[in-house]
Order: sequence, then structure tokens, then C-alpha cells
Amino acid sequence: MRDITYIGTRNKNYRLKASEAILKGICPDGGLFIPEEMPHMEKSIDELSKLNYRDLAYEVMSLFFTDFTEEELRSCINNAYDEKFDTKEIAPVVEKDGVYFLELFHGKTIAFKDMALSILPYLMKTSAKKNNIKKEIVILTATSGDTGKAALEGFADVEGTRIIVFYPDGGVSPVQKQQMVTQKGKNVCVAAITGNFDDAQSAVKSIFTDSEMIKELNSKGFMFSSANSINIGRLIPQVAYYWYAYCQLVKKGKIQAGDKINFTVPTGNFGNILAGYFAKKMGLPVNKFICASNSNKVLYDFFQTGIYDKNRDFILTVSPSMDILISSNLERLICMLTSQEETEKLMKSLADNGKYSISAKAEDIVGEYADEEETFTAIRTMYANADYVIDTHTAVAFAAYNKYLKESDDDTTTVIVSTASPYKFAKDVCTAINEKYRNMDAFKLMDELEKISGVKIPAPVKDIEKREILHSNLCEREKIKDFVREQLK
Repeated sequence: MRDITYIGTRNKNYRLKASEAILKGICPDGGLFIPEEMPHMEKSIDELSKLNYRDLAYEVMSLFFTDFTEEELRSCINNAYDEKFDTKEIAPVVEKDGVYFLELFHGKTIAFKDMALSILPYLMKTSAKKNNIKKEIVILTATSGDTGKAALEGFADVEGTRIIVFYPDGGVSPVQKQQMVTQKGKNVCVAAITGNFDDAQSAVKSIFTDSEMIKELNSKGFMFSSANSINIGRLIPQVAYYWYAYCQLVKKGKIQAGDKINFTVPTGNFGNILAGYFAKKMGLPVNKFICASNSNKVLYDFFQTGIYDKNRDFILTVSPSMDILISSNLERLICMLTSQEETEKLMKSLADNGKYSISAKAEDIVGEYADEEETFTAIRTMYANADYVIDTHTAVAFAAYNKYLKESDDDTTTVIVSTASPYKFAKDVCTAINEKYRNMDAFKLMDELEKISGVKIPAPVKDIEKREILHSNLCEREKIKDFVREQLK
């Protein structure tokens, strides 16, 4: 097995081992880390199909995290994917009305971010030990709703760490907000930030590239890292569930080993779909990735035209985790399609002008989108046809998949990546099914959703509205650095 080195997307002279890249989170110039070369999966699909999720995750991650010993990596994996998940499959594939859904919401925060953020604290602690890091690691994270709670849950009371999460004020669902502001843990801090997710993300990234602030806090015994998918330690664990989904279809006799399939992925920051793209580059038999956007369709326009343009109105939708106009992980794809030199120019153009264009194309990624009406129709349709309730983000992917089917002659077996439990968005899901719910309280509607879906209210959100509010911070986006300094006194 070859050692994998991680290099910067804007400067290939940034060269780190996996554990170093996990700790660093982001390059000093604002670029992201990518593998210098993509590892290839040597084991056959038939071999992999015999493995449970933990063992398959090891086979995938061991090819990327090559400076971890087997004992270290298996310990991280076994601690992450345990009884925290409410199903032994961890990430089951279910068939509903002739469509396959990869359910990634069976963890402690009932969203797909658990798949990576359950393991990241263990990867980070192991990385710190391997690199003799004595400083306290400060996790700074911007969230569009789901990353925040999953990161808080993962890092709460983890020795040697602190975590500060920023979410857009008014830009997350009531349940998402309640999950974050009631988070316990002596090392956690949550703050709403004025503006939208892009503002929060840009503000956090500005700290990672502020050499003076980094130096100042280093002298006080702190180092920064991130739990966003800009961190390679967040991205790589997500590669595993694409392999696992494929293997489940083989195991169930739905496809033959070697058959190509499609994945439809609801997409905002581009990390989830990029993990699938990495899986394909490793050798997973994938035909197309359908990149599903909501009304903030900056990615749809990019894959249609080659022009990325964030200069547009920011739309608050019923799928808030996708309300993003600056998709950070797209930078990794751009670098893989072009070069570090070209990526640096394009990212400068994005920062200066809010747009860039490229001629290189990822032929295996196509863009689709669904507006709010189409999203609601998708929820209603799946419920009417299969008695299966999907959340607003999965509904964007389902609607986009149906549009793709009409516009192409591609009848390839397709898996829709289901990223959250409908309970996180109970009000909009119930309203989609019946307008009578539109003006009802989001938390009371969980009881209605239990009757509608036949699925019990998940323990992580049951009676969440009764929990004590522990975080009521509001931070102006221009003052985020002062806020962080204050928290680290």
C-alpha cells in the first residue's frame, strides 16, 4: 500500500501526512488539502460485499489515512460506528416505489453529518498524539444546520479540545436550532451570526488564514482546526458509504458486481457528492452523479455552463442545509480538473468578482435542481405512492432525479442519498403532505409526523422543545474574531 501525501489545492508545495492535514484543517493560503494521488481499491466488490460497515470503512479509510496504524484506525472506526446508530447496518439502503434510498440519518443527530463527525474527534485525538501536539485544539465550524449539531455532539467534553459553532441567525430550521442551543458540554460554545451561511463560512475561514491571530493564540496554547468538510478528516469517512451502498445492492441481488449505478445527491457545500466522486476515482463502478440543488442553484448553473457565479439573490428555502452560494468543496474538484495554478486564479476571481469560469468538465457529474413547489410535490408523491416520508433535502434529490429521468434516456439503477430524518424538518414535511399543518408549531408537529409516517419520534429530538437553552450568543459577522478571542480567554 502506497503512502498518500496531501497537497494544497492552490499550492502543491504544501505537503502533509494525513494526520497532519486533519489537524491543520485548511492550508495557510485558504486552499484545501487533496490526496496527491487517488488510491485504488484492490479488493473486489464480492469481497467487500461480505463486510459489515465498520470493516468496509476500514478498507476504504486505510487507503487514505496511510500514516495511521491498523490498530489506531480500527479503534477510531469502532468507537464511531457503534450503538450511537439506531440500526446495525449504520447506513441502510431501502427500496421504495422502485427507488433506492441510502439512509444516512440513523446517528445521534439524525443527519448524514453523523457519518463523518462521529469519527472525526477520534481521528483528531489520534492525530494529535501521533504528532506530539500538546496545545488545546479549537474546532471552529460554520454550519448551515446539520454540521453544527453533529460536530457539537462529537466533540462535547472531548479532552484537549474546544468547539465553537456559528450558525446563520434565522437560517436553520427550528429543530436544528434547538438541537444546537441546548447542547451540553463544558467545552462547547454556540453562536448565531448575522447574515447567511456563506457569511458564517467566510468569517470562519478568515480566521484560519489570519497569521497574526494564529500566532497570538498559539502563544496562549491553542491551535485551530475545523469540523467542516473543508477538513479532509471530515470528507474521507464519507467515501465509505458510497462503497457500502453499492455493496448492499450487490448483496441483495439488485445489481451484479461491476454494474454501473448512479447517485443523486442533495448538494450545498459539495462535500457529500465529492466523497462519491472520490469513491469513483478509487474504482467504484459509477456512471453519473446527479448534483441536486435547491432554488440556490449556483451549482446547477455551473455544471450547465462552466460559469460559477455567486452574484445572485440568496434564497431561504425549506431545505436550509443547501442554502449556500459558495460551495467550498468545489475547489477540490476544480483542482483535480485543472491545476493548483489555475485554481488559485479562479479562487481569487471568486473572492474579487464573485465569479469564475472554466472549460474543463467533470463528465460524470450532471446538475439538476428543484424549486420549493417541486420539493413539496416530491414529498407528497413518495408518501402517496409508498407510504414513505422523506425530508426536504432528500425531496430535492428525488425531484431532481425525476427531472433527470425525463431529460435523459439513462435508466441506470440509481441511489438517492437521503441526508436527514424528516423529523428535523417536521413542519415543512407535514405541510407538503397536507396544507392544514402550515400554521402549526414545528415541535407539536412531530407527534403528527409520528402518526403519518409510522416511525417513532427519534430519541435525539423527542421533547427537544422542553430542554434548557444553554447558548444564546449572537455575533455580528464582522466581529467574529473578537468573539473567538473572548471565548478563549
